[in-house]
Amino acid sequence: MKLKKNDTVVIIAGKDKGKSGKIVKIDHKRERVIVQGANMVKKAMRKKTAQDKGGIMEIEAPIHVSNLMYLTSKGEATRIGYKFDENGNKVRFAKKTGEEI
Repeated sequence: MKLKKNDTVVIIAGKDKGKSGKIVKIDHKRERVIVQGANMVKKAMRKKTAQDKGGIMEIEAPIHVSNLMYLTSKGEATRIGYKFDENGNKVRFAKKTGEEI
């Protein structure tokens, strides 16, 4: 998976198409990510302690990685590639702009 935690991404398909946010959590096995503030679903939550509030809560649901694109610093959606820098280290780069990530 070329996306990493704290990358800013834009959603390119689904009910939240066009929204952007940071990646909070990644599930490599199922190829899904949780984007902050996107794909909100309602879930019934039970009280765990006396201080917790139970009831219907809104939480972020996972999105498949194929429905996301990396967002560059200029705000352009782009694919990600790999290349080696002059020191021989493998780095990610934005294919549209060529900048290193």
